[in-house]
Amino acid sequence: MTTRCGIVAIAGLPNAGKSTLLNAILGTQLSMVSPKAQATRTPVTGIRTEGDTQFIFLDLPGLLEPGYLLQRALRQMALEGVAKADVVLHLHPAPDAPAPALATLVPDLPPIRGVVQVVYTKADLVSPARRAVLETEALVTDTLGTGSIETLLQRIEPLLPAGPFRHDADEIGTQPVRFFVGEYLREAAFEALGDEVPYSFTAEVDEFREDRKPVYIRATLFVERESQKGIVIGHRGATLKQIGAHARARLEALIGEKVYLETWVKVLPKWRRSRGAMARFGFPLPDDENR
Repeated sequence: MTTRCGIVAIAGLPNAGKSTLLNAILGTQLSMVSPKAQATRTPVTGIRTEGDTQFIFLDLPGLLEPGYLLQRALRQMALEGVAKADVVLHLHPAPDAPAPALATLVPDLPPIRGVVQVVYTKADLVSPARRAVLETEALVTDTLGTGSIETLLQRIEPLLPAGPFRHDADEIGTQPVRFFVGEYLREAAFEALGDEVPYSFTAEVDEFREDRKPVYIRATLFVERESQKGIVIGHRGATLKQIGAHARARLEALIGEKVYLETWVKVLPKWRRSRGAMARFGFPLPDDENR
C-alpha cells in the first residue's frame, strides 16, 4: 500500500480561526482558542491519519508586524513553519474576503516550497449566496458540522508527498502534557481577564507528578506588573480559582485522569522584552534579536 504523509501549515493573520480549525480537524480541543487576536504563541502539532494518508498540521502564531522581542520570535516560528510545509493553508475570515496574497502580509516571507491553498473561515457568518461565490474561489469552512472539514482533507490529500507515516496512526499530537498546562492556563487567562493582562501573562510548570492520583501539577503564573498580579488573583482569589478550574478541566479531558492543579502568581517585569526570560520560557531568540 502506498502511503502519503506531509506537513500542513495553518497560517494567516491573528484571529483568523487557525486554532479553531485544527481542533475541528482533530475532533478534540487540542489548541487553545480565544476570540482575542494573537493568542497562539507556540506552534501546536496536530496529527490526523485517514486510511493511507497522515496529515501533520502545524497551528502557527498569527502573522503580524512585530512590536517587541516576543512578537519577533512568534513571527519567526510562523515563518519557519510555513517554509517547511508541503501545503500551506492561508486562512482568512470569509466576511473579510477576498484574502490578500500571503506575500503581502509578510514582506520578508521566505520561499515557499509547498502549495498555498486559501481557506475562508467563519463562513457561517456570511450569506449562503456569498458562501457559494467563495466556494468557486477557494476552500470554505465554518464552525458548524464536519462536511467542510472532510472536503478540506480530500483537497489536501493528493498534495502530500508519498512516504511512510512519521507517527503512530492513533496519535493526535506531539507535545507533552506539560506543554498544555501552560497553554490551557493562558486560554483561561484570555477568557477571564481584560484586553491587556493576558498578553503579559505566561505560565511555567514547576512540578508535574504523574505518579500521584490525582496527577499533581504546580505552576507559576507570571505577569509584568504588580497591578496585573492583583487582577489575576482577583477578589479573595476568585479569578485565580476560575483560571485554575478552567485549565484543570481541559487537562482532565486531555489525559483522562483527575488533576490537582496548584498555581501561584509572580511578577517578572518586562519579560516579553527580555532575552533571559524568553530563553527561560522556551521561546527561541529571533535571528534579528539585535535589531
